[in-house]
Amino acid sequence: MTEAQAATEVLFYHLERQPLEKVLPGLVERTLARGQRAVVQAGSRERIEALDTLLWTYQDESFLPHGTQADGDPAGQPVLLTETEDNPNGAEVRFLVDGADTARLLDYRRVVYLFDGNDGDAVAAARRQWQTAKALGCTIAYWQQSPEGRWEKKG
Repeated sequence: MTEAQAATEVLFYHLERQPLEKVLPGLVERTLARGQRAVVQAGSRERIEALDTLLWTYQDESFLPHGTQADGDPAGQPVLLTETEDNPNGAEVRFLVDGADTARLLDYRRVVYLFDGNDGDAVAAARRQWQTAKALGCTIAYWQQSPEGRWEKKG
């Protein structure tokens, strides 16, 4: 196993009790709090626009500094929203939502898949992504929400 593979952590968040819009902002906040840059990759331009609005407005008292390719200066963004596999802001963490995927797992310190556990296709895609990450020798963790709403590490 190479040093890059050993350092790549791949997390799977199985969304059943809360939608992406409730979970993603907190995860991005924690990434920024660790001093890391992030890329959020979604499956469509429309979803990027919705996430752009969400990250500016998800809390009355705060926002998450971010931008999109359309905003210009992607290299200067602490969080970049995109529908491509590019990493122009030098992010260490990549969030993949709505079935987005990357062939570049080993380019990141952490890759986070967030998938809808109520969607059979999304669950099947997450299983394939798990197998790919495992084959690459990544450290893998699976997170699921308890009935009380706490995230519990399952694997």
